Amino acid sequence: MKFTDAQSHFPADRKLTLGAVLDDLLTDQLITRQDFDDLQFKSSSKEGVTLHPLVVVANHNIHTAALPHRPLTLETLTQWLAEKCGLSYERIDPLKIDVTVVTAVMSYAYAERNKILPIGVAPDEVVVATAEPNLTSRWQDELERVLRKRVVCVIANPTDISRYLVEFYSVSRSVLGATKKSDAATPSDITNLEQLIDLSKSGQLDSNDQHVISIVDWLLQFAFEQRASDIHLEPRRDTSNIRFRIDGVLHLVYQLPTPVMAAVVSRIKILGRMDLAEKRRPLDGRMKTKNPDGTEVELRLSTMPTAFGEKLVMRIFNPDVLVKNFKQLGLSGNDATRWEAMIKQPHGIILVTGPTGSGKTTTLYSTLKRLAKPEINICTIEDPIEMVEPQFNQMQVQHNLGLDFASGVRALLRQDPDVVMVGEIRDLETAEMAIQTALTGHLVISTLHTNDATSAITRLLDIGVPAYLISSTILGIAAQRLVRTLCPHCKRKQAPDAELWRTLSRPWKINMPETVYGPAGCLECRNTGFSGRMGIYEMLTMSPAIRKMVVPNCDIAQIVKQALQEEMKPLRISGIRKVHAGLTSLEEVARVTPPFTED
Repeated sequence: MKFTDAQSHFPADRKLTLGAVLDDLLTDQLITRQDFDDLQFKSSSKEGVTLHPLVVVANHNIHTAALPHRPLTLETLTQWLAEKCGLSYERIDPLKIDVTVVTAVMSYAYAERNKILPIGVAPDEVVVATAEPNLTSRWQDELERVLRKRVVCVIANPTDISRYLVEFYSVSRSVLGATKKSDAATPSDITNLEQLIDLSKSGQLDSNDQHVISIVDWLLQFAFEQRASDIHLEPRRDTSNIRFRIDGVLHLVYQLPTPVMAAVVSRIKILGRMDLAEKRRPLDGRMKTKNPDGTEVELRLSTMPTAFGEKLVMRIFNPDVLVKNFKQLGLSGNDATRWEAMIKQPHGIILVTGPTGSGKTTTLYSTLKRLAKPEINICTIEDPIEMVEPQFNQMQVQHNLGLDFASGVRALLRQDPDVVMVGEIRDLETAEMAIQTALTGHLVISTLHTNDATSAITRLLDIGVPAYLISSTILGIAAQRLVRTLCPHCKRKQAPDAELWRTLSRPWKINMPETVYGPAGCLECRNTGFSGRMGIYEMLTMSPAIRKMVVPNCDIAQIVKQALQEEMKPLRISGIRKVHAGLTSLEEVARVTPPFTED
């Protein structure tokens, strides 16, 4: 984005004014005279708070006067301001900022007074973000003298500066306060194997301490904003890690002193109604909270004892999953048609296969939601219940009471169900109960852990299910994986890797296109090139020809060959279709899909 070299109207050593900003926007032909006239009388305050001039302009929702008529968003205006002042533009990414380090650079009062935010610290320099470029002379030289480092000024979104200024220092204050209290606490239970060396570090912090409550509240809200699917709290010797899984990839978010981390884990265990005193064995729990939009969000909790304390993982279940249609999940074309045909059958078994984290639960819930009607009784047996849905009758496995999948299905049969969902078929007893349910006129949907669709048949045979029961009850099998989708803001055309294309398309020898889309990286996707995930599917329908081939010691290669003749598309071909559609990259498909073999 280039602008004119005309003299800026920004006042020297003074805050930016709306009039000066509008004068320069008009000079640079970013707004029209009509926009100028409409905006110059706009209020610069809201609810008693003075708004930054860029925020006032952005709130007006206008488009650039010159072609192309792009919207003048706050980020666009911030970039314009940076170039106008000859400074670098920086989009604040909280995942890439070491909050503990940057907040130690200056006090909150100093940062608030000057409307600045430290966002990076190196051995010889400190990077400070501001939205008031003409006020740098008031603090830059002073900071350089005090810190004895070079201070680099960058321009950032004024709203982000205001928000993260409060957020970073609030979290830092809470951690510092919690740390001080843990240091002052009396020695307590030894939960860290290495605390035998130094008992003075084993002080226990109250999990109901206000500082700990603030840290947990911030952690959950931050995870929701960053679209995290899992939160990992990992204790270490002195400093413990908080990591988020975003689009299938883990990111280090924050580090806490280990005593504070122990208190945070205890606080979350209380919220999840878990046994606070039990720290020697794994525990499971669940909790419900609200995201920033006010939508209720379910979280599944799981703890594991480690050498340095309890490790806690919180899996976040987005309620939007239940309102996704099949196309949004990644099911399209012939695959969607086959799946629709399967789930409309009155009885039989439908299996969804894939490794942990491949989206099987999402597919199951979306399918059940599609089937849910007032005249349909849907019952589930799960371990544990992933998401609570009012339209389903959900039961949870409880091994301590002798309630496993097999006994749960047996109980469900007496509940007059139409559709039964079994969380997972793990053993012969569960498989036999699922088959019995299907034979008595019910539709059963369940999961298996296999690499592809046809392997589910051999898996059932291996655990002892008779071949004739498999052929008579299985309606179809869907294998699936999750691929990251390309960021729509920065994906770019590129020549495909010829060798990779040949590897993925073998043995089908699909013609390679001249160009495909690949990741580039931008501010919207944190320079990863990807944003969100979608499913790719391998849909096997149990046709009469395939049913005849399911016999003891059957030749699975012949079943695969027959399925291909009946237009089953293997996972890699499904992935290549998504590449053709510009939704993902070749490398991503190669990363998540298993090699296809007919042998």
